[in-house]
Amino acid sequence: MDLKSLIRDVPDFPKPGIVFRDITTLLRDPDGLKHAIDSFTQKFFHAGINADYIVGMESRGFIFGPPLAYQMGAGFIPVRKPGKLPSAVYCIEYELEYGTDCLEIHQDALHPGSKVLIVDDLIATGGTANATARLVKKSGCDVVGFGFIIELQNFQGRKNLPNVPIITLVEYL
Repeated sequence: MDLKSLIRDVPDFPKPGIVFRDITTLLRDPDGLKHAIDSFTQKFFHAGINADYIVGMESRGFIFGPPLAYQMGAGFIPVRKPGKLPSAVYCIEYELEYGTDCLEIHQDALHPGSKVLIVDDLIATGGTANATARLVKKSGCDVVGFGFIIELQNFQGRKNLPNVPIITLVEYL
């Protein structure tokens, strides 16, 4: 199945000159959504990735993380924006185009020594994924891989991630 054909291009969103890759059209297609989850699962197993936990980044990582965790027999852990988690958290600041932001994870979410797979819908610069990997390390765990539906290759986000397998399903230049 051609997943790229299920992703809508929205020109000039969120600002002029940007082409937004809209996955809502993929999500509404039952066969496409199933194919995406099944493809991730197969590619992770073929790459030898075995994880105790799937960590998904707010917010689209929450869409793909739980079904992937179910298929892989792993738990799911959300990484959120500040102030969204009710218990004690670790916070990691990371650079944005104009300023900084923070990601949080519950301090007791992961068991130290666990193997973690990080998933999200898209990788561009890799800043959010790198910050999430740092949160996982701060929790005493090992990142064993990354999974993204879409990779925007011209941003070279892979260069900003740890040296572990990175699985993508659709690539754009």
